[in-house]
Amino acid sequence: MAAFWSEPDWDEHERVEVVHDRASGLTAIIALHSTHLGPAAGGTRFWHYADPANAMRDALRLSRGMSYKNAMANLPMGGGKAVVLLDKDGRKTESMLHAFGDAVEAMDGRYVTAEDVGATETDMVAIHSRTQHVCGLPADAGDAGGDPGPFTAMGIYHGIKAAVARKLGKDSMQGVRVAIQGCGSVGGGVTKLLAKDGARLTLSDIDEKRAAQMADELGGKAVSPEQAMGTPCDVFSPNALGAILDDAGIAQLDCAIVAGGANNQLARPEHGQMLHDRGILYAPDYVINAGGIINVSYEYLCRREGTPCDINEVRKRIAQIPGRLNEIWAESEKSSRPANEVADAMAQALIGR
Repeated sequence: MAAFWSEPDWDEHERVEVVHDRASGLTAIIALHSTHLGPAAGGTRFWHYADPANAMRDALRLSRGMSYKNAMANLPMGGGKAVVLLDKDGRKTESMLHAFGDAVEAMDGRYVTAEDVGATETDMVAIHSRTQHVCGLPADAGDAGGDPGPFTAMGIYHGIKAAVARKLGKDSMQGVRVAIQGCGSVGGGVTKLLAKDGARLTLSDIDEKRAAQMADELGGKAVSPEQAMGTPCDVFSPNALGAILDDAGIAQLDCAIVAGGANNQLARPEHGQMLHDRGILYAPDYVINAGGIINVSYEYLCRREGTPCDINEVRKRIAQIPGRLNEIWAESEKSSRPANEVADAMAQALIGR
């Protein structure tokens, strides 16, 4: 694995630690980008990386994104991320989870973890048995916490409606064409919310059967993953893995808006300029997809302070996402700078960079 400071995504991270526990087979990377606003909060991604260098790139990019996301969500949390490198079979054992919990505990409260791709509430419970610095734990009805996916979906739904109002001048999703890439916990949640509003949906997923079943259930249509980005639509909503908005991907787009929950959608920052030059309204991913971290951070803070975790407070905070997006878009129009550049500058100012 190359030295992380030679990576293009190295951004003066405060701490990057490679963890290996021979007894359990755990290999993980924990990256703390900033603790300027509070403990570095961000989920743990469990994934098989054919090239371990990609795991380091993920940890660096995702942790920086969490610094920006938490700052823009007005949370008293810094930004961090962890990746656990799985074998080809995706093997994940309780001993690995315990060893990872020990690694989080060794950070002395500087890192707070939660679910990400490949992680479940059950995993968080196992990690929690070794450290208090974890959130996304099972929650009672009416309380914050639990699976962050539905809350991420809620924020994206609000953000898509804000983008449609701004770009298309419509105050309803009725008849608005939305192509959704990824129908898992987040994308599937967004799909169901938009279906209730009468949006015309085109769905794709790496699991084509899942996309077809959801399309049948909600009255949409399914296309192959290869067709998703070129689908004529009003809104393209990426909700799978990131870095899809590169030269080739942007050239395929036939939409007015890009607004979805995938992290690190832009392959490189300059791809935001390409969207801007094409007149495509872009919702910076770490702003629109903040609903999940709002939920679990609130859960963690309430548990730490011994105060009630009312879910209505979470919903109120998620409902503020459109306001932040509109602030970014307004400055983008005023300054003729792409939305991602405007958002990055705002976030950097908040974390003292």
